[in-house]
Amino acid sequence: MHRAESRDSMLVKSYVLLPLILSAFERDATIISTNLRTPAPYLEVLDLAAAVATVDLRDVRTEMRTRGIKVYDQQRLDVGIEAKFICRGYHERMLLLNDIIAAQAAIHMRRYLGLDISAFKSYEEQYRLKSDPSEASITPPTS
Repeated sequence: MHRAESRDSMLVKSYVLLPLILSAFERDATIISTNLRTPAPYLEVLDLAAAVATVDLRDVRTEMRTRGIKVYDQQRLDVGIEAKFICRGYHERMLLLNDIIAAQAAIHMRRYLGLDISAFKSYEEQYRLKSDPSEASITPPTS
């Protein structure tokens, strides 16, 4: 049985998360524009963050094409989002739980907004998945 490499899985995860982040930025911009007296500075920050996220999504799609990965089905379930994809000819499935989606999206949104995310440990560091102690440096999550 073929399993997608971790880089492949990260690409699919980003492919699912980035549109959700872009939707959140759009929703927040609508709320800010109608509820604040001077929304322009806030909207400018959100627009810049959305522009960077859009570039990241384009880059993710390009790399997925290069690596032979195609998401062909996404379904929202009660527990999260299921993505079915083909990775170099093999059918794969990924389930992103709602709690994971919310946490990862919040970290990515903070990064896009220019906030410090150094307090958030990477998945490997948090769960000590790497066996070599020299690899255990704290690295911020990447998209």
